[in-house]
Amino acid sequence: MTTDTTPTEKYLEVQRSDEFVGLRRKLRNFIFPVTIAFFLWYALYVLLSVYARDFMSVKLFGNINVALVLGLLQFISTFVIAWYYSRFASREIDPIADKIRADMTAAAAARGPATPAAGEDEATETDPEAVK
Repeated sequence: MTTDTTPTEKYLEVQRSDEFVGLRRKLRNFIFPVTIAFFLWYALYVLLSVYARDFMSVKLFGNINVALVLGLLQFISTFVIAWYYSRFASREIDPIADKIRADMTAAAAARGPATPAAGEDEATETDPEAVK
């Protein structure tokens, strides 16, 4: 290749950029606390089901007991977390990722198409006539 840097070096350069580091930090600052909170919430439900059977079997109304309500809240919390992450990503993560992608695309367009090195075949899979 006649370009100054290889594709791997270009991606490593982006990975080391302040924008990308900030993007990863922002994502980690959301994902880790929410994941830990959800696992603790789930573990609480399991532990209560195993060790606090009397509490979990308390009837709230009709045949609805504490265990059923907490079990349904597990499903609801899963959907709330998914919705909240989607909202967070579209507001906080996607604009930064789009900017990084646009910068990479603009830099690649400015360099122009890569030309084959001396001795390499210029035929490509998209040009069937040149392959023959």
